Amino acid sequence: MLNIQFNGHPKRIEEGMTVEELLLDAGIPIKFCAVERNLEIVPKNEYRTLILQEGDAIEVVTLVGGG
Repeated sequence: MLNIQFNGHPKRIEEGMTVEELLLDAGIPIKFCAVERNLEIVPKNEYRTLILQEGDAIEVVTLVGGG
């Protein structure tokens, strides 16, 4: 197990977990979010392959529609 920060809160995740898996686990729609890892934006095409590391700080912003 690894320890990361997820939207400002501590979270334990499985080793080898990718950004995409983290988002799916959290119920966050990948299509409508932006992810920052350690203060750097993660391109959407890297969500499936970027493996999270011990101590990573992940911030996710989701888009909300409205009128």
